[in-house]
Amino acid sequence: MASIGQVIFWGMIILIFLVGGLIILIFCIAFTRTQTAFVESRDASPVGNIGDDVMLDCSFHTSGAGGEPANAVSVTWEKAGLSGVVFRYRDRAAQLEDQNPQFRDRAKIFPSVVATGNVSLLLRNVGPRDAGVYRCSVTAPSGRGSDSVNLRVAAYSSPRFTLLEKSLSAEAQRWYPKPNVTWTDHVGHALNASSHFFNNSAGIFRIVTTLLDPVRNDDTYTCVVCNNLVSSVSQATVTERGVMARTYFTFNLAPTLMPLHLAFTTPLHLWAYCLLT
Repeated sequence: MASIGQVIFWGMIILIFLVGGLIILIFCIAFTRTQTAFVESRDASPVGNIGDDVMLDCSFHTSGAGGEPANAVSVTWEKAGLSGVVFRYRDRAAQLEDQNPQFRDRAKIFPSVVATGNVSLLLRNVGPRDAGVYRCSVTAPSGRGSDSVNLRVAAYSSPRFTLLEKSLSAEAQRWYPKPNVTWTDHVGHALNASSHFFNNSAGIFRIVTTLLDPVRNDDTYTCVVCNNLVSSVSQATVTERGVMARTYFTFNLAPTLMPLHLAFTTPLHLWAYCLLT
């Protein structure tokens, strides 16, 4: 039978091994996190607004402060599931012989900044079929690598508020996918409202929503229009002269994740309602 001293001794040995292993693990994690990929995107899940332009971020690490020789950098953008390239740059010029027709005259990078490591792609007039995973591949004297960008596509617009005989309404012209609408008062209590959705031939919705209860001067009401990609949060203050409103947009990292940031505090149950429907 082991003595108390032996138990303490072996206990200390085991503890030393555990602490040592934990320290090694921490150093390994810290070291791994400091390793930066040669090619990376600082915005891996952008949301493009239908009809607008969107920038797909991609950059690579140059060998020094002076950058890379421009004629020694080649860049290829591709989209998963499509033949051909989205855009190819080589020898200081676009090489578009095998460009997919979907991106003709709609995609470009900026040659003046390629040598500094910026190879982001500008995609013009975004539409629903542009959604998907894009891969940015770079070959340069300092290395080679690639990274992916998952482009999500939506339509969103700020609502316009009108006040008619103490009845507050909001109309938003462009939303896709179909959103949800919620109203709250200045302390976050849910309010009753009537909302109507009208979609055009492209499937984009126009929303008209009206509070069912009379509103009061100098009170502020919050209208949230949201789907699983984007949310607009509007604060409308009723005054004797009409309505003063401001709107903030937030974008979700992924359909099942919370937004990256909030412009201001919004009740969590409203976000859950937007994300789960």
